[in-house]
Amino acid sequence: MPVLIYAKLRACNWPAEICILGRVPAAKRNHRGKIVVQHLAIRYPFAGVVWQLLHHLIGFERLGFDVYYLEDHWAYVYDPVKQSPGPDAAPNMKLVIPALQRYGFGDRWGFLDPASGDYLGMSRERCRALLREADAVFNLCVATKPREEHQSCRMVYLETDPGPFQVSLARGDSDAVHTARAHRDFFTYAYNIGAPDCLLPTGSLRWHRTRPPVLLDLWHEGVGPAEPAVFTTVGTWTNKGNDVEIEGEKYWWSKHVNFRQVLDVARRAGQPIELATDLEGGPDYDRALKGGFTIRPVVPMSLDLDEYHNYISASRGEFTVSKDSYVRTRSGWFSDRSATYLAAGRPVVTQFTGFEKYLPTGVGLLGFNDAAEAVDAIRQVNADYRRHARAARELAREYFDAAALLEEIAVELGL
Repeated sequence: MPVLIYAKLRACNWPAEICILGRVPAAKRNHRGKIVVQHLAIRYPFAGVVWQLLHHLIGFERLGFDVYYLEDHWAYVYDPVKQSPGPDAAPNMKLVIPALQRYGFGDRWGFLDPASGDYLGMSRERCRALLREADAVFNLCVATKPREEHQSCRMVYLETDPGPFQVSLARGDSDAVHTARAHRDFFTYAYNIGAPDCLLPTGSLRWHRTRPPVLLDLWHEGVGPAEPAVFTTVGTWTNKGNDVEIEGEKYWWSKHVNFRQVLDVARRAGQPIELATDLEGGPDYDRALKGGFTIRPVVPMSLDLDEYHNYISASRGEFTVSKDSYVRTRSGWFSDRSATYLAAGRPVVTQFTGFEKYLPTGVGLLGFNDAAEAVDAIRQVNADYRRHARAARELAREYFDAAALLEEIAVELGL
């Protein structure tokens, strides 16, 4: 390993073995127990989703746990080219499995193939045994609907997208009640849940608040130009499903509602902004171009782990909005993608969701409620870019470091 990378890893206080090998040696693992992480990276093989998984797998391993990946939701996978679900998981696995192998999990993954019903990677027997043996089974993104084989394990609900579950549980929905009963512990990115100004019901559950963990050494600053020209973001324009209704009012689980309010920001701020998204035409597309934005097809860039990483690292910063249901409910949610921009030393200009109550804003991370505030935030960044870039990295170190956040979760669970 080059000396510079070694030094950066050591600066993050990881043990020397990790800095040299990039992972925890087998002899050093398992002194804290065994963890299974369930997720949906093969179902949705986008780089951002894969990075989300890796931050948890590698992060828990570095804390001394013996960590395994299990994707057993039994759902059809999403074809990112055809933009539709289907039974053939082989193309998606070609995108995800190399990433698992690259970071030392080549023999520690299992996938329940929805077409054949067979387990790939680890055997069915091994996967079932791990569920029974694990000290904790993290249902990350709540990817897996609990079944009979999950009844004997300690399932931990780790929610990245708040809203639908809380509302359904409050209404007594049978699926939500079943899900709640199958989990012993509940974590959420809705950092404002339970506060007087948050509209999301708690459902009589004890919610542990957390934030997206990021492996700082894998998103270290100094990659790409010192002062890139273009702000960017990556994501889906219109998400379908998971809208919620609270006290007769509908809240949209999609960003397009809020993007429509800021489609002239690039022109007004005199700042190039590129949206890597799936928007290909129509009134929103035309308005975005007229408002000074450029639009880049999100595929294939978002399917390549390194290209996605380089895209973020070479950006001037991120400009984005949040889903309507996160904003108007005052959920306190914060994006795991935005956290990687911060870790890469790239300032973030994003829409307030209530996170501003818990994260310092104004330098490195700037929020807005409307287009005028967004324009002002971009101008503030551009007035002293180097200062905001340094602050971005420090924010990531203080508030999104995987070592600290995952340790908090482990301690809370008594692991």
